[in-house]
This record gives sequence, C-alpha cells and structure tokens, in this order.
Amino acid sequence: MSHIVLGDPVRSVVLDSAHLGDIHGAFGTIYRDDTLHRRTWKARLATLMAIIGPGLIVMVGDNDAGAFGTYTQAGQNYGTALLWTLLLLVPVLYVNQEMVLRLGAVTGVGHARLILERFGKFWGAFSVIDLFILNGLTIVTEFIGVNLALGYLGIPRVWGIVVAAGIVIAAASTGNFRRFERFSLALCFFSLLLVPVFMMVHPPLAEVGRDFVIPRFPADGKLSDVMLLIIAIVGTTVAPWQLFFQQSYVIDKRITPRFMNYAKADLVIGIVLVLIGGVAMMAFAAAAFQGTPGFGQFTDAGAVAAGLEAHAGRAAGVMFALALLDASIIGASAVSLATAYAIGDVLALRHSLHRKATDARGFYAVYAGLIAVAAALVLFGSDALLGLLTNAVQTLAGVLLPSATVFLLLLCNDKAVLGPWVNGRWLNVFTGAVIWVLVMLSIILTAATVFPNISGETILIALGGGTFLGIAGFAAFALFRRNRGETTTEDNVSDSAQMRASRVTWTMPPLDQLPPPRLSLSKRLWMGVLRAYLVAAVALVAFKVIQIAVGQ
Repeated sequence: MSHIVLGDPVRSVVLDSAHLGDIHGAFGTIYRDDTLHRRTWKARLATLMAIIGPGLIVMVGDNDAGAFGTYTQAGQNYGTALLWTLLLLVPVLYVNQEMVLRLGAVTGVGHARLILERFGKFWGAFSVIDLFILNGLTIVTEFIGVNLALGYLGIPRVWGIVVAAGIVIAAASTGNFRRFERFSLALCFFSLLLVPVFMMVHPPLAEVGRDFVIPRFPADGKLSDVMLLIIAIVGTTVAPWQLFFQQSYVIDKRITPRFMNYAKADLVIGIVLVLIGGVAMMAFAAAAFQGTPGFGQFTDAGAVAAGLEAHAGRAAGVMFALALLDASIIGASAVSLATAYAIGDVLALRHSLHRKATDARGFYAVYAGLIAVAAALVLFGSDALLGLLTNAVQTLAGVLLPSATVFLLLLCNDKAVLGPWVNGRWLNVFTGAVIWVLVMLSIILTAATVFPNISGETILIALGGGTFLGIAGFAAFALFRRNRGETTTEDNVSDSAQMRASRVTWTMPPLDQLPPPRLSLSKRLWMGVLRAYLVAAVALVAFKVIQIAVGQ
C-alpha cells in the first residue's frame, strides 16, 4: 500500500464530519495535510491508485443485470447492428459523470441536497422521491439477475438470494471505507469474465469493428421495436442513480479539487471497462444465436447463458452466469448506496461508509432495507409481477432521466455553487443538445408505453421534427443573445487566467450563505414545462402499469 504525504482549502460546507480527513483508497492513502507535487510517473501512479474507485464502481455498476438483458437482447435479436449506439454514448457518459465528479469534489455537498437548496422543496422532494422509487425497482431487477444466474448454475434460489443480499449488506456495514472499496473493485475486475466468453465464442471481429463505428439499422427488424430498444440502451447506459452515486461517493472518499485530474482518469478507466463489457455482450450474443431458432427470440439472460453453452460449451455459459451474478451484486450495492446517500443528504442524517452501523443508523437502515425488500420480492413475487416491475424500471428511467440532466446542467452553471469551476460555453452547448435528445427519447418512450402500436415511421417523424425544433430554437436563442450583446458568466470565467488560477483555493460558501439562484425567465419557463411534462408522463406510465397489472 502506498502512503503519500497534498494541501487543499478547507471546505466550508460539511454535511457529515466523516467526509473530512485522509483519503483511504483501496490501493493507497493520501494524508489530508499532503502538500507534495507529483513530479515523477511513480508518484502520479501511486496517487492514481489511491484515488481510483468512484469512476470504476459507478461505470461497472452501470453494466448491471438490466444492462446484461438489454445488450444481449440487442445481440440475440439484431446481431451486431446496434453496437454503434455504445460508441455514441461514450461522450455522454463522460460529460455527465465529469460534471457530478466536479460538483462533489468542489462543493462537498450531495446532488439531492444541492437541488433542494438551489431549486426549492418541490424539486428537492421530487428528486429524492423519484430516485427512491426508481432505485427500489432497479434493485429488484438486480435480484432478478441474481435469480437467473443461480438458476443456470443450479444453486438453490432461496439460499442463494439470501446469501447475496447478506453479502451486499455486510460489505457496506463494516464502518471501513477502504474495505468496502476493495470489495467493490474486486467485483469490478471480476466483470472482465466477459472477455474470455467473447474469446470462446469467436464473434467475427471485422463485423464487430464495422458495426461499432458505422451506424446502421437491422435490415429485418421492425423499426418501432428497434427504436424502442435503442432508447432502452440509452436508459440502461445513462441512468439517474449514477449522478447521485458518484457525487456522494467522491465526497465520502474525501476527494478534493486538487485530485480532479486523477478522478477524471479513474472515470475514463471505468468507461473503458463498461464499453468492453457492453461490446462483448452484444457481440457474443449475436454470434451464439446467429443461424439458430433462438435468433430474434430473446427471453432473458438465463436463456442467453444456455445459448452460449450450446454454442461454445459449458464453460462459456458458466462464466457468463458468474459475470451476471457479479454485475447484479455490484449493481444492487451501488444503487442502494446512491439512495441512502441522497436521503442522508436531504434529511441531514449521518451518511458515510467511514461510520459504523451504530453511528449512522438511518443511513444503513435505508441501504439494508432496500436490499432486503428487493430480495423478498424476488423470492416471493410472481413471475408476472417481476416482469411488470422490470418494464416499469425501463420506462421510468427513460422518463425521468432528462430532469436529472437538466438540474445537473443548471448546477454546473451556478457560480455561487462552483465559482471558477462552472461549465464553459461548449460544454453547455453539448450538454444542452444531450438534454434535448433525452427529452425527445423520453417523450417517444412515454408515447410507446401508452400507445404500444406506435409505428416506426411515427417515431422517425417525431425525432426529425424534434431535431428541427431543437436546432431552430438554439439558433434563435443564440441570435437573441448576440443582438443583446450578452455574455455568460461561465464564458468570462473560462476566459480568465486569473479565475482559472483561483480554482486552487476556491470553496463554496456555507449553504445558508449562498445567494438565491439567478434563474432567468426562460429557465423558469422551461422548468415549469418540465414539471408539467414529468407529472403527466409519470401519471400516464403509472396508469398503464396498473392497467396491465389488473389485466384490463
């Protein structure tokens, strides 16, 4: 283990005193009074090893049971034709997670609490309640993944699920941050079992490489089904819980702005791993089922394991099932932790993995309670109920994701919160475009849920019209601002060498001393529209789910 002796300005906002102190990473320690510069590659590598963790865990946790189902469905039903969607999502993943990383390291305040403080009780309550519901349903899908893996491996489901739930709860409840991170990173590297499965199945590398970089639609696929699967890929790859998890985990690990570049490197490594996993699953599922009666007939990840066994032998099926079990456990852990952090933030509870369970009862009660309820639902719930919950997760994630990204963008342009760390102009342009695309996909997903017979042509017309409106709206807004001679605060910050230098010493003021947020009329209008859309969309989705549940 490496021991390194750095300096940072003292944070003026600390929601839990356990968030201050030395960094105890899985592979190294950085002392709080460290003031050394990293001049050699050895010192920089030692620092990276101490910082590594948040980006890896959040990204590999994103390749959870739901991702296993979505990616292998794409491969089994459409071959490698949709691989390009993963490449397109890489910049979206990096930009979103870099912004929450920056918020966490600079402010020391979790995502939910910042939304509450800057946008009021409605949005604060909405962010926590929708996160709690969506994450609770997501954890159920993780234990469905555990159940599928156990079924293939021939392990009794009752004891297997109970043991898995116990492991997830115990790993986080020791009061030792380093121990939890080592456990999580071991699971992250165990996910690389997908690589030997890929090698055993032997997908055609030329076809995989072509479809990874050249977008195309499956020749024989129904357009509406393909579009909805693409939306599902977006929803499972860019999930709301990731924003809340990484911001709070960065704070709990005690990472400060001085280590921002190392934390970004950690994030890049995590994105590489999630990309390897996603490409491998889509490619080997395509190769295993190509030319068989099972091609185009996806059911679940358990059937994929059986298909891999039939194509490449028992070892391939077993390794896939073990990787699914691993992914489900790390997904359940990360999603539960994201929820516990958010509730601890908003309710001012002690919320740190540095604390023992007896010292943060509310935090650990939320964490363990979510795991226990999800495990019980999978053990005692009917297949119809579990299938309904799985569909609800995918739909709600797609509906709610735009709102999470909107608040992320607003917070990263709040100079009172981030000071010289606010976004630059081009980052805002890119993120704004991403939000608009997510809004369009969310609307299409909501419409497809309410009107399941929607045609592919209707979806394409909606996408085309939405894209035109987005470009026209941006052009009009840019022209309006240019005519008024406006410049944004963040542009001034980005262009100022003096402000860039001030990043080293800047800290966010205490929450009760922050000035009221400066929301323009246009921002207030869009937030009102967003509120109305979310209320209507969630109500429609809930109605459809209830309608299916009662068999009408």
